[in-house]
Amino acid sequence: MKRTVRNLVANALAVGALLVAQTAEACTGIRLIASNGDVVFARTLEFALDLESEVIMVPRGYARTGTAPGGRAGMRWTSRYASLGANGVGLPFIFDGLNEKGLAVGTFYFPTTAGYQAFSPADARRTLAPWELGSWLLESFASVEEVRRNIANVVVADVVYPAWGFTPPVHYIVNDASGKSIVIEYIGGKLNVHDNPLGIMANSPSFDWHMTNLRNYVNFTLTNPAPVTIGGVKLQPFGMGAGMLGLPGDFTPPSRFVRAAAFATSVDPGKTGDDAVLAAFHVLNNFDIPKGAAREGHKDERGNVVADYTTWTSANDLARRRFLFRTYDNSQIRSVELMKLDLNAKGITSFSMQGKEQIRALNP
Repeated sequence: MKRTVRNLVANALAVGALLVAQTAEACTGIRLIASNGDVVFARTLEFALDLESEVIMVPRGYARTGTAPGGRAGMRWTSRYASLGANGVGLPFIFDGLNEKGLAVGTFYFPTTAGYQAFSPADARRTLAPWELGSWLLESFASVEEVRRNIANVVVADVVYPAWGFTPPVHYIVNDASGKSIVIEYIGGKLNVHDNPLGIMANSPSFDWHMTNLRNYVNFTLTNPAPVTIGGVKLQPFGMGAGMLGLPGDFTPPSRFVRAAAFATSVDPGKTGDDAVLAAFHVLNNFDIPKGAAREGHKDERGNVVADYTTWTSANDLARRRFLFRTYDNSQIRSVELMKLDLNAKGITSFSMQGKEQIRALNP
């Protein structure tokens, strides 16, 4: 009974959250590699409402049935690998997480650009809804190369999620413990797989557009420029950081992609995965959106301001198979270690991400 009520609440929340989210497009992802080779993929998730995400562990041997258009049953599969990560709105699918082999998948919003594959009833046995693809990848494959070889075997169709009333437009980033990274996008009904040498991710437009746009910033440098003399006047930089003068600071996807490229390639990731995790959270501080800072020009039907904010920030430690996170309400970094759980459990295990910040007083 409690679970039924909870699902009803989650679905009601989903209607409001996801309708608002049709304008939400502020997620940012980065990959860091420590000097010992440990790989960390970290990202922010922005929405205008709390999606009430939980950390879930999907065990080996878990039976799945995908969703095809028109309420049809889609592809059936059984999880080969256990996986761990954050879901949303009560769904039993991972939006961002990793598996026991060190493969990580992140689902990112892709408005105005996503265009899923054509569907016919004959394709039902190999069809998935967009929100199901990430879990299928985590539960089926151990590396980026395995994903690349198999991604064309499934149809990702335009499936309306009933509680939301529309098909969520998304694309995906896949990283593995070797440091390889790809981006998966469906545009104009076609599958596109892009190599991602920088391991970074944002939202619309397409990934190849973002990579081309980086050429507008070829003058950036990590070091301060030398003074220049103009008309006999010597001009010196005001201070540190002058090499990145002009780095775009707004919350649009193109600007965040550029900043992600600048910071992810300039930060010292440290010697170990622990160091890289903390470095990743520091980098993503630059993408944290406080409530009210990024808003629409209209209010919702209840008179509330429609504004994105950073609901949670996560890090996938691919060497130690850890999922770490902090939330808008609690900046304490919390973690769950996949390999310390029962990977052969009978069902999905969940961990709450809720909780308020605790302010510690140091004076007696």
